[in-house]
Amino acid sequence: MSLKSIPIRLGIDLGGTKIEIIALDSDGSELLRRRVSTPQGDYAATLQAILGLVQSAEREFELPVTVGIGTPGAISKSTGMLKNSNSVHLNGKPLLKDLETLLARPVRISNDANCFALSEATDGAGEGESVVFGVIIGTGTGGGVVVNGHVLTGPNAIAGEWGHNPLPWPNETELPGADCYCGKQGCIETFLSGPGMARQHLIVTGKNLNSETIVERALAGDALCEQTLKQYEDRLARSLAQVINILDPDVIVLGGGMSNIDRLFDNVPRLLPQYVFSDRVDTKLLKNKHGDSSGVRGAAWLWNE
Repeated sequence: MSLKSIPIRLGIDLGGTKIEIIALDSDGSELLRRRVSTPQGDYAATLQAILGLVQSAEREFELPVTVGIGTPGAISKSTGMLKNSNSVHLNGKPLLKDLETLLARPVRISNDANCFALSEATDGAGEGESVVFGVIIGTGTGGGVVVNGHVLTGPNAIAGEWGHNPLPWPNETELPGADCYCGKQGCIETFLSGPGMARQHLIVTGKNLNSETIVERALAGDALCEQTLKQYEDRLARSLAQVINILDPDVIVLGGGMSNIDRLFDNVPRLLPQYVFSDRVDTKLLKNKHGDSSGVRGAAWLWNE
């Protein structure tokens, strides 16, 4: 199928609470956007919800469309089944095969963090850069790598999964670290997710605040919240430095709820040089351009691969 014969690309973001569809033309202009609630714990109903969204869009355009889907987790290259999804009812299911059968066409699927990275590399904050590392820091952490416009997945389909490495250069107060859902302790996710920041603040101060409140109070001059935010910035710098030391990307694009902390983009780059194995750090740290739309846009752009 030639890209020139595809006037419209459909992207679907399969989330834990919503399923969103977007239609993009070849220039990236948004033609349609809809969402429905995700059927909770019901695999068959989830497939039908996706089918309904695609069929509705096709009827509206009456033109050839491609379908790309961003999912939690990834397709195992050994089994063809979905793995590592926090929507656990999807794990162990032949999601790609079932959707291709249901929709009667080829479908492209990638991890939602990969879709975020592809979106930002294609026409977002990382547009024009050769190597883009896309980072999602929100209720969890995720990452994706795009090189010259193509998503890297790797033989294990886990390229970019930086959040399930241990926090680099930990001090005594950071060891052994909190339990992570992956079965390990002290993962980057347990420190840098929104709940991770809240947990660290509770440990140090005894105050149970969510991450949004901590940031608001830090900016208002609360000393304890400011300390938590500074610790967060240092941990983010350490974690990104490890990525730079391995991948050396041209740009790192932050997404997710924690990327709305504007001071990260000033303070973290100033901390990076003490952790990066180089005489200077030229990797740019940028905020996403497309916000919450990056995942679903990236799913549509999978057909540029």
